Amino acid sequence: MNILMLTNTYTPHIGGVARSVASFSAAYRALGHRVLVIAPVFEGMPKRETDVIRVPAIQHFNGSDFSMPVPVPHFLNSSLEQFRPDIVHSHHPFLLGDTALRIAAMRNLPVVFTHHTQYERYTHYIGSGSPRLQRFIMDLVRGYCTLCDAVIAPSASIAEVLRNNGVATRIEVIPTGVDLTQFNAGDGHAARAALRIPADAFVVGHVGRLAPEKNLDFLTDAVAAFLHRHRRAHFLVVGSGPMEQDMRRRFDEQDLSARLHLSGNLQGRRLADAYQAMDAFAFASQSETQGMVLVEAMAAGVPVVAVDAAGVREVVRDRHNGRLLAHEDTAEFAAALAWLAARPRHERETLAAAARATAENFSMPRCARRALALYESLCGAGRAEHDNSVWRTALRLID
Repeated sequence: MNILMLTNTYTPHIGGVARSVASFSAAYRALGHRVLVIAPVFEGMPKRETDVIRVPAIQHFNGSDFSMPVPVPHFLNSSLEQFRPDIVHSHHPFLLGDTALRIAAMRNLPVVFTHHTQYERYTHYIGSGSPRLQRFIMDLVRGYCTLCDAVIAPSASIAEVLRNNGVATRIEVIPTGVDLTQFNAGDGHAARAALRIPADAFVVGHVGRLAPEKNLDFLTDAVAAFLHRHRRAHFLVVGSGPMEQDMRRRFDEQDLSARLHLSGNLQGRRLADAYQAMDAFAFASQSETQGMVLVEAMAAGVPVVAVDAAGVREVVRDRHNGRLLAHEDTAEFAAALAWLAARPRHERETLAAAARATAENFSMPRCARRALALYESLCGAGRAEHDNSVWRTALRLID
């Protein structure tokens, strides 16, 4: 099968969508399929890439670490003629997502869309977080879904959100898979030594983009409250972004800077080492569609403390593989971390084993085969008839 992927974010950008596209592409290729990825230019991207077409893009759109693709040049036509896709998979409902619809219409191909992002929670990147703008974006997503032949929701929670928003298109719940062996094999002692974390410290960890939508103000305050009560505890943060300096400032003000360790972005073996250095993983984002980093942490045997949210409740089971908190409360979050730290060795080993068992449900080969089964069910049917009135109205409003 020849699979065409279109995404507004891709490597070397570090984020959930880019990692999902790269991971699924690699899994499909390993199973004997061809994949062509169309993505924007990003700073620091490889000089040579196989089966990747880069389109011009504005870098650091509105101060973010995203690229914004500009209108796609005509050279795509010849590349698509050579590739001859069987299916089009779009990963965004705008920009290159519109290009995906045009390609599918011209070639009578089915379109699959993965709803990776709760876009209404990212409106601060375009200067406003107004309810009216958020409602408009939800309408835009619904309109886009009506033009697709199937929609992939990374979690059951997000599938419910889409249905409640009026999406009648076929929805399949398929999470992004994780390479379990990668995160099982890290060296936590090496990571602690490199970051000057004491060998006997209780390490609370976090991995992700350091951005406002990740609810880092709350997370920082909650972990700091825990550190005040536990002198052996340290906080290891893997990632980078606009909130990095704010996190440093908050820890400085509370005289905790010596126990905050910001490693920057890590990948591959170094990321696996960082997970293995953690005793607990802390997570408070309310904007996820799937908690990929939660699964990665659990694959490393690290219990999670998280606030209940879409994409989180499918992974974390309270007192089974971590703590799932019903409410966003600083004292309760700190207390949940304290609960983990107080568990005797055998109980922490039981929590770690449960975490690894949970991660097995999200193995990459399993998820890739489910997505391929969806593709195969759509191929050969061509494009279904779609009502594009909502989508076209939304595009006019954007203009």
